[in-house]
Amino acid sequence: MATRILLEGRPGVGKTTAIRRLAALLNGRDIVGFTTEEIRQGGARVGFALETAAGRRAVLAHAGFPGPPKVGRYGVDLGVMDRLALPALMAASADPAPRQLVLLDELGRMELASASFREAVRSLFEADVDVVATVHAHSDPFTDALKQRPGIELIAVTRVNRNALPERLATRLEHR
Repeated sequence: MATRILLEGRPGVGKTTAIRRLAALLNGRDIVGFTTEEIRQGGARVGFALETAAGRRAVLAHAGFPGPPKVGRYGVDLGVMDRLALPALMAASADPAPRQLVLLDELGRMELASASFREAVRSLFEADVDVVATVHAHSDPFTDALKQRPGIELIAVTRVNRNALPERLATRLEHR
């Protein structure tokens, strides 16, 4: 049975750092997926960039983007999800490789604004592929439904466990 882990935590607790450290520790796995990070100018957050496991990067959301959709003050470029994230995710769900691991950072409002991304995530959670994804602690219909699926392991990321968590997960996932 495939491993399905959701790393849940409040904004700024270290979910992205934990999933990046996990990826760096997993030398024996074929990693696909993406991470997101803040874009800052003059100390202020102005947007978010998406970077794939293959190293492709683009601005996903920015205060200067008009939208729609808009999440808070950020316009979201859904084309970034379609061009960068979806091809590898769809391939992983259609034909999972034995040592493949999908890392998704994150299943948040910006990413979930894409209907095609939501469908790709549903497919991944039904495929025979290991998935580790980060989710906010707040309630959302899509992520709440994922959290209720059979076989989901929900792990709270806290300031106390965030440093040890990647190593613990890497040990588990490396030997699958």
